[in-house]
Amino acid sequence: MSEASPKSALAGIRVVEFAVFAAGPVVGKHLGEHGAEVIRVESHASPDGFRVHYPPFKENRPGLERGGSYALFNDQKLGVTLDLKQPKAVPLARRLVAKADVVIENFAQGVMDRLGLGYSALRELKPDIIVLSSCNQGQTGRRAAQRGFGSQLTSMSGFTHLTGYGPGEAPMLLYGPYVDFVAVGFGFIAVLAALDYRRRTGKGQHVDLSQYEAGIQFLTPVLLDTQLNRRVHNPLGNRDPRGAPHGVYRCKGDDRWCAIVVFTDEEWAAFCRAVEKPE
Repeated sequence: MSEASPKSALAGIRVVEFAVFAAGPVVGKHLGEHGAEVIRVESHASPDGFRVHYPPFKENRPGLERGGSYALFNDQKLGVTLDLKQPKAVPLARRLVAKADVVIENFAQGVMDRLGLGYSALRELKPDIIVLSSCNQGQTGRRAAQRGFGSQLTSMSGFTHLTGYGPGEAPMLLYGPYVDFVAVGFGFIAVLAALDYRRRTGKGQHVDLSQYEAGIQFLTPVLLDTQLNRRVHNPLGNRDPRGAPHGVYRCKGDDRWCAIVVFTDEEWAAFCRAVEKPE
């Protein structure tokens, strides 16, 4: 008996997605890659930012159907156009949810409740519904209502402080909504866990995912080192505390560089042979 294909692992699962950019849509993409039917709800009045704001664009001309990032992050989905600000749209959205297993949303905190599409309302339609809310800073807490973007959360989490050429140098912002993609991994795993829980118990769940907190998880070693050893970390540029040489070095010619990374005695000996200086 052959093993089930990963592409059929979630066959029969239907996902309705009210989400933009990366933090929600890429979770839907991964669910679709494993066999789920993903229905993306989008509005012509407010199209996804990856459609119109983020390159690359076909032939370098922005347009609703020309964005490479949008195509990459939404290639496993069906689409429906609904402007949820219109009175007739919400009942249609509720009909979609009534036949779904999972709902993904990454609106600002409170928006889904105001639309009548919050977890409490959706649970009345489908008692075992699973809802993933991938919000900037979660649904509760003192900063839950603070709106923002992945770049802001990258700085709040501490990545910007650690990214740069060295102490005293200007910080460097990671490209794009970096923390969104960190949250994707946590969100995908959480939805799978919720589906397994529902299979065993018959109960749905509301997963409240803070993108900010997900980003902080990637800095756990730095945070622990600071808390336990009182060691403050600063930007290292291309250096590494455990490797030498470790960096990007200028070569002959215009804008030509070579990356060299050595961590072990064996790698050092190989490096010496490569540069013909075995001694």
